[in-house]
Amino acid sequence: MPSKIIKTTTAAAVLALGLLASQPAFAVESSPDSAAFTFGVIGDIPYGEAEIAKFPSRIQDINADADLKFVAHVGDIKNGSSVCSDEYFANIRTQFDTFEHPLVFTPGDNEWVDCHRSNNGAYNPLERLDKIREVFFDQPGKTLGATMPVKSQESLGLPENVRFTQNRLAFSVLNIQGSNNSLQPWSGLGHTSATPEQLAEVDHRTGAALDQIQETFADAERRNARAVVLMTQADMFDPSQLSAATADPAKVSGFREIVQAIIEETNSFDRPVYLINGDSHVFAEDQPLAAGSPWLEVYGLSAADDLQRVTVDGSANATNYVRFSVAGNSSDVGPVLSWEKVPFAP
Repeated sequence: MPSKIIKTTTAAAVLALGLLASQPAFAVESSPDSAAFTFGVIGDIPYGEAEIAKFPSRIQDINADADLKFVAHVGDIKNGSSVCSDEYFANIRTQFDTFEHPLVFTPGDNEWVDCHRSNNGAYNPLERLDKIREVFFDQPGKTLGATMPVKSQESLGLPENVRFTQNRLAFSVLNIQGSNNSLQPWSGLGHTSATPEQLAEVDHRTGAALDQIQETFADAERRNARAVVLMTQADMFDPSQLSAATADPAKVSGFREIVQAIIEETNSFDRPVYLINGDSHVFAEDQPLAAGSPWLEVYGLSAADDLQRVTVDGSANATNYVRFSVAGNSSDVGPVLSWEKVPFAP
């Protein structure tokens, strides 16, 4: 918007200065971010030896996209049938450190939830989660790669849950897991139902996620944000699981409170909300909570028409990253957020 020169009286000027001083710091911080920008998202990568070998070049392809403001990895840094070793985590951390953009990472189920499996090393998943936090979140409040400050839930023991703002968009990255949000039994350790320690972790982590969702939307409302962007590993609306979830909604019961909170906050916010996730490995763009969606029956909840979801490619399909473009702050044409798949070099 073109700047205007406004003549005012001394009293009016004093009043204006007083009003400016009373505004939240965000109002001042956002002014340099009024231009359009882009960010990249990957997930479920690298899977298997061949992709592990290619991962450094994948990172370099993303680094070459110099206009990216930041990059997000929405979880699963390994496949579901390989060992969850300290050495592997250290190797991926070394690769993450080569990102030249700020890197936001949320853990996936393959690197801790499913590590009870014998071919994963028969670990206690909670011990692996502690190790993930030690290796990848050793500096809470800062991104990996290039440094970008973020607000984390370190005080709750979840440094991986972060939120931040860019150009009047509120971003919230949440540790929400596949495997029914980590409620599936640790069968590799001989359990046929969720253990007390497992249930306690799910309860704590879900409560923290609900808190952050509410805080994200409250801040977005207070700061007049143009949109909210949520990022998770879990695909809470996995098309390949719809039939099973319809037959037995308990298969997705670990997500219900979270989906309910997203619906309530989206409808109250009444501006665009975007959900970006990995987990199901196949690129998708849909509105899983729009009126008439079968997922509303699965969860037994009402609609949220303003929610747009994007699932990024992963596993064997992880041959690209998704570049999201954010419209300039003053733009009144087209959507706030648009996206395209960018192929990696062969």
